[in-house]
Amino acid sequence: MRAVQRYAVIGLGGSGLSAINFLVEQGFDVVVTDESSTPNLACKLPKGVQTAFGGIDKQALMSADRIVISPGVNPSHHAIQSAKKAGIEVISDVALFIETLKQTDASQGKHTPVVAITGSNAKSTVTTLVAEMAKTAGKVVGVGGNIGTPALELLKIDNLELAVLELSSFQLEHLLDLGASVATILNLSADHLDRHGDMAGYLAEKLHVFEQAKAAVICVDDVSLAMACRDELDKQDTQARIITTSGVIHDSQTTPKTDFYLARQQGVIYLCHDNNRLISADELQIKGSHNLLNVLSAFALSLAVDIPIAAMVDTVRDFKGLPHRCEYVCKIGNKAYFNDSKGTNIGSTIAAIIGLGEVYGERSLALILGGLAKGQDFSEIAPFVEQFVHSVYLIGQDAPSIRAGLLSVPSLQDRLVDAKTLQTAVQMASQSDATAVLLSPACASFDQFSGYAQRGECFVKLVQDLSC
Repeated sequence: MRAVQRYAVIGLGGSGLSAINFLVEQGFDVVVTDESSTPNLACKLPKGVQTAFGGIDKQALMSADRIVISPGVNPSHHAIQSAKKAGIEVISDVALFIETLKQTDASQGKHTPVVAITGSNAKSTVTTLVAEMAKTAGKVVGVGGNIGTPALELLKIDNLELAVLELSSFQLEHLLDLGASVATILNLSADHLDRHGDMAGYLAEKLHVFEQAKAAVICVDDVSLAMACRDELDKQDTQARIITTSGVIHDSQTTPKTDFYLARQQGVIYLCHDNNRLISADELQIKGSHNLLNVLSAFALSLAVDIPIAAMVDTVRDFKGLPHRCEYVCKIGNKAYFNDSKGTNIGSTIAAIIGLGEVYGERSLALILGGLAKGQDFSEIAPFVEQFVHSVYLIGQDAPSIRAGLLSVPSLQDRLVDAKTLQTAVQMASQSDATAVLLSPACASFDQFSGYAQRGECFVKLVQDLSC
């Protein structure tokens, strides 16, 4: 590849601006192109950056030696495809971060471990847990990627000792030779199929997380995903260390074959490593079987980068979870309320239903469901609703199609309520006979809200108003 003198950046969002600032500081010529004619962040561009707004500009791309593409930009765009055919390399900002980190480490004679976390759900929870465990152990940690802070911003941290990256399938599309100290795909369920075509295409992008990985955390509960991960690691031929997890609860008489697992002893569920009990589920502030598996995943990832077990356990004991991710709100009367507004696909909502359902019992949940369904098949969620949900309150634009999918189990007919709005749903759910009320919409929120955060904040306010 010829020496890089000029970069084109596609997309002027947070990661795009971060890449531009970094490249300008390194002395490169930079041009930025964006579909919008007036990107919100245009006023923050450094001096000397050329712009081509109002569409992805082919000429701007063809004038570059290298292209940095933002994760929200679909690479199938004809201008991007033309640049690729012309031999111009297209990378993500995360790839640029990894490349620079390796160069910096080499010049300073050190090695900064990288933890790479992807999956359809629970990425942010596990990423945050690993970072907090490292901080408890006294390490200087940078957390970035899909979780909100652009990865390149981590290069500004003095004496960085560990980088923990949450990576989406979009970011992994243009990220090769990651070389993580430890990597994982937490889980896989249908999402972003409009971008990746089908589940095979989606999985293929996720598997990039294992490229040149030194260690891998694999959950054995999803047999097909576990096999795909192992096959990918075999192709890499790097002899990566494999650490296994399982969310299946074993009784005290069985000896699990996994490294991190759950065991029930005298009615108490413990999180275990090898034959050692680390902490009981009762000591955790986050609830649900899915969160127990999240904690085990964080344990396994942290072990791979030498975080002491004592620091891990101290961290999870105080961890209250992230906002809008199966977040415990409060208890009013005999009902507990949970805000899982970040549950924007079927897989995440199924995890929340099972996780809380196993805590509160069968037909114990009042579920608030709906919004923009993104073409998902809601018949997939119906069996779990039948088992654990007392009543479903449908809201949002795609409530009719969601109802149709749920009625693949005809017995649910009498449990479905057309609430239309979140306010009505909360009011009706509060008067139901359910033990817990769960907002886990399995849908995008843009029909009624600016995003999942506003939807979750609205839910919390409505719940708090119930006690007034």
